[in-house]
Parts: sequence; structure tokens; C-alpha cells
Amino acid sequence: RYEQREDFAVVIQPFFRNTLLPLDSTSKPDMSFFAADCFHFSVRGYAEMAMALWNNMLEPVGEKQTYNNFTHDRSKLRCPNPEKPFLSTRRNSGFGNSDLSLEKTESSVPYWSVIVTAVAGVLVGSL
Repeated sequence: RYEQREDFAVVIQPFFRNTLLPLDSTSKPDMSFFAADCFHFSVRGYAEMAMALWNNMLEPVGEKQTYNNFTHDRSKLRCPNPEKPFLSTRRNSGFGNSDLSLEKTESSVPYWSVIVTAVAGVLVGSL
């Protein structure tokens, strides 16, 4: 949808896709990364997610890290370099001239068939 835009981009940041539960020294879940409800992150957990998100935004599309290692180590935080002082998008990662067809295509289902199906569903459900 936004492929041809020069002023806007949407990029999936997959840093959490293959993340494993952080473990402590006894190989049990490290609860310091979680809030009291054991579901939401604690301040430490949010800091780790923020660093992983920032690093992901600097990585080129197609080379993004798909996991987060919970180390609480600030040295893993990346900075933009002089060669690429920007957030990575498909276009500036070399995918700008892809063969992806962005032309609007006709739907293979006529609009009236959706209406007929919905009305039929209501009638059958009423019976």
C-alpha cells in the first residue's frame, strides 16, 4: 500500500518472533523481566524490548534479527553508522524496485454475491 511513497513506510520488526523465555542461573524463568502479574514486562523487560526494537529498525529488511536475547547489556544497543544514518525500509534496503505488482486488481468475487450470501445466512440462521 505504501511501497511507492517517498515520505512514509511500514516495516515489520520481527525481533520478538523467535524469542525464548529468559532464564536465570538455575534455568528457571527469570522473573525480573516480568511484572507482578507474570504476564506483562517489568521495567527491565520493557528496556530489553526497546533495545531490540531499536536495533531491528536499524537492520536492513531481509537481515533483521528475529529473536531477543535477554541480557540487560547496554553494549548490544546499536547506533546508526555514517554509511546508513537512517532507519531501514524496503526501499533503502534495496527492495525498492521489486517485482511486486501494486496495481489495483479486480476482485474475483462479485460484490452482489457477498450480499446474497449474507442474507441467505441470516435466513437460514433464523430458521
